[in-house]
Amino acid sequence: MVKEKRVLIIMGVSGTGKSTIGQLLSEHLEIPFFDGDDFHPKENVVKMSAGKPLNDEDRKGWLMTLNQLAKKQPTGAVIACSALKEKYRQLLRNGLEDSMVFIHLEGSFELIKSRLERRKGHFMPLQLLQSQFDTLEAPSNAITVSVSEPPENILQNVLTQLKT
Repeated sequence: MVKEKRVLIIMGVSGTGKSTIGQLLSEHLEIPFFDGDDFHPKENVVKMSAGKPLNDEDRKGWLMTLNQLAKKQPTGAVIACSALKEKYRQLLRNGLEDSMVFIHLEGSFELIKSRLERRKGHFMPLQLLQSQFDTLEAPSNAITVSVSEPPENILQNVLTQLKT
């Protein structure tokens, strides 16, 4: 039996646990996981590391790269990507309209800020968190899950909503 291809985009602001939940989901569903941060061009990483938020033009090529990556996965994939605006999600979804599902990890500014304060070795500085919240256009057509629970509970919540 051939499984239906499904590309799951784990989205949300920095610090919501996209990579953690994405890896757990990937293992459970037995499809590859890709961290979108690994596909940023060097210029984007340098800009964010300097505390400057990315603009739409900075993100466009990166999102198109992730779209192409998703298209090349024969069995589907889990991809962690902030996907903060609807137009970003449209770029990701291009040509994958029937197989892409967005999973929005959400939490309060205070919760996410406390997580980022404890995180070490990531290029996304704490001072950019507010710009991410300001940019976020909450999706209307996504599975939405609170990140206030432990990762295992978040995974179960996602799986329940995916009906796997």
